[in-house]
Amino acid sequence: MPIEDRFLDRLPAALRDRVRCGVPLRDLTTLRVGGPAAVVCPADNPEQARRFHEAALHAGWPLFALGGGSNVLADDAGYRGVVLHLTGCDCTVRGDTITVSAGLGLDDLVARSLGEGLAGLAFASGIPGTVGGALAGNAGCYGHEIGEFVREAVVLTRDGDVRRIGPRECGFRYRGTALRDEGAILLEAVLQVPAGDLAAAAAERALHLADRLAKHPVTEPSAGSWFRNLEPAVPGERRRAAGELLDQVGAKAMREGDAAVFAKHANIIVNLGRAGSGDVRRLAARMQAAVRERFGVDLAPEVRDLGPGAPLT
Repeated sequence: MPIEDRFLDRLPAALRDRVRCGVPLRDLTTLRVGGPAAVVCPADNPEQARRFHEAALHAGWPLFALGGGSNVLADDAGYRGVVLHLTGCDCTVRGDTITVSAGLGLDDLVARSLGEGLAGLAFASGIPGTVGGALAGNAGCYGHEIGEFVREAVVLTRDGDVRRIGPRECGFRYRGTALRDEGAILLEAVLQVPAGDLAAAAAERALHLADRLAKHPVTEPSAGSWFRNLEPAVPGERRRAAGELLDQVGAKAMREGDAAVFAKHANIIVNLGRAGSGDVRRLAARMQAAVRERFGVDLAPEVRDLGPGAPLT
């Protein structure tokens, strides 16, 4: 039996009809790079995600979870596996508690929380991607991280179990979590968000949105910041921005094919039209090497590399 049939055979008809084959990953990622995924499975809720994961295990295929497609570099060869596309956007607010699906845009969550009188997430205004991706990578800026607000999370483990866990088990740290280390997929989260001064929060949101509009790509596709900021030289001090080091080594003048460093931000790679994954990887390697040679520092990528997966057998 062909492997596609082994996968589809494990699904009920309603889910089988949702599966798409050969979807270009350039259409699902914000950098607009990547060849076809063998199978893409949109999942609106935890049970759908579990069933798709179960079918992938049975077929022997690797599985990669994708939300808004930011912070991801897909390979030109595509992905020989299952892409679990988290599309659920449910969001319920009761008092200072928000229950939200992984597929909701993070900035949409910020706007919704402010509309409900909760000010605590204003710092995240304008951060691209979905709630699931933000929580899996513990996204943050301006002295805050999204993991600070998590009280519970519903996750799909590598073994295919759906579990409800607390923030300690999530293992939040700077730009990472134990969830990502262990191959678990975040499906839903319960956040506790303080009310605070709504007028001040609205002003903060407007300031952050204007700042991103001025310094980040608007028309050019990008994956967001490419490298993580550096550990502080002294505990308690702020991290040194990777973009500062990249600026000093002339990264803004670097280009490989149609992959180029953004003119207004030295830590962002943009696609000028026809960039391939090889162009992007070569450019990132040049940026990394220049900082290493000048400062003796190895920059760590923040963007995840979605390689070609595994052979279809």
